[in-house]
Amino acid sequence: MKALMIQGCGSNVGKSMLVAGLCRAAKRRGLSVAPFKPQNMSNNAAVTADGGEIGRAQALQALACGLAPIVDMNPVLLKPESDSGAQVIVQGRRTGTLRARDYAKRKPELLGAVLDSFGRLRDAHDLVIVEGAGSPAEVNLRAGDIANMGFARAADVPVVLAGDIDRGGVIAQIIGTQAVIDPEDAAMVEGFLVNKFRGDPRLFDDGYRLIKARTGWRGFGVLPWFAQAHLLPAEDAQDLASGPVTDGVLIACLMLSRIANFDDLDPLKAEPGVHLVMVAPGQPIPAEARLVILPGSKSTRGDLAFLRAQGWDIDLAAHIRRGGHVLGICGGYQMLGRSIADPEGQEGTAGFDSGLGHLDVNTVMTPDKRLARVTAQHAASGLTVEGYEIHIGRTDGADCARPFAFVEGRPEGAISADGRITGSYLHGLFSSDAFRAAYLAGLGVAASGHAHAATVEATLEALADHVEAHLDVAGLLGLAR
Repeated sequence: MKALMIQGCGSNVGKSMLVAGLCRAAKRRGLSVAPFKPQNMSNNAAVTADGGEIGRAQALQALACGLAPIVDMNPVLLKPESDSGAQVIVQGRRTGTLRARDYAKRKPELLGAVLDSFGRLRDAHDLVIVEGAGSPAEVNLRAGDIANMGFARAADVPVVLAGDIDRGGVIAQIIGTQAVIDPEDAAMVEGFLVNKFRGDPRLFDDGYRLIKARTGWRGFGVLPWFAQAHLLPAEDAQDLASGPVTDGVLIACLMLSRIANFDDLDPLKAEPGVHLVMVAPGQPIPAEARLVILPGSKSTRGDLAFLRAQGWDIDLAAHIRRGGHVLGICGGYQMLGRSIADPEGQEGTAGFDSGLGHLDVNTVMTPDKRLARVTAQHAASGLTVEGYEIHIGRTDGADCARPFAFVEGRPEGAISADGRITGSYLHGLFSSDAFRAAYLAGLGVAASGHAHAATVEATLEALADHVEAHLDVAGLLGLAR
């Protein structure tokens, strides 16, 4: 019946990782603990056990708690479709697309859904660890806030403020936050911690004491940089980076402007026989790539235009002429076809676009959104693929006669006649170790025995150890009320 909230001095200060580590530490103490984020903005979503969608970070935090993810863990999810508009997901279900100004007007009514979900989690568990969004110092957004202090005060949840020393200015981050927020909001803050320190933490002792003296807040420690963070799913597309440089087979993934569900790539990054390269806008697709991946997108037609603007359509055609392989996942699958029609404007303006034409399929965007966790059988090998579908649109055509997989007996995806171009709606497919090994073997990658799920689990344990070693975890959990 208790809760604690971690807020940050800004975006990407490591709140998600902190909450995951604290969740696992609490679980190891024998507590029934659940994660909660009132409002999230991310195109990296997870399909939940109860058939909705939430931010991928909350799904990871649920894993840290030993729980299946459910929609109450992230009742409001914003999925950006353009620079000014986002799809609004409320308790797991799409409710429409709103421009930022219109969403701001709607926030007060969403507080009810947020408190409803929080109440159910609080009643079902010993402890709820809440993650804020952005920063409470964005006082221009304070009216109607449901993500930070607006939630904390409505639910009476104590707050600990996290600063990011790696980006510099952490003293000003923390002291400045206290200076600009409303005194009643500041009264919710029980203390602070400093995250992402590189080097000897004792070098920050004077700065730490200064923050305590100027704010009057309790300090809960300085957390060094967690070197294994890259082994856990990233939430923010800005965190996407190429895998470590190896002598392995080069796989290139296009960094689309609205790239979505990019944790599909995590198991590939961890393979020692693979060098995964994220191709940034303006860069050419490497000529030596064995496989090019077109990932998921929150705006398929918009990202198809973006792809062409980079010249990647020309590079991709050259890659195919050289005998290279291509994999399109979800939106990337739709782009590989002959056409994409959106007669009702599901992704924005109604219209029609010619696709890249590398698969003989056509896509029509429809109002229905498919959200499902699935167990599929890879058509070529018969191996099991555990994954999920999260998309709008229906894709049909001649190449669907050569499916990628079968889901409950129905064919899924499409493969070109020469077998080198594949499209599928299945996200998370590379998390299945046996399938990943078989697929990579077809590209000349030797089996490594890498176990993805076991690696994530071991990394969560290491994260909890890291948090326990450097933060006052007992003091943090003792704040919960």
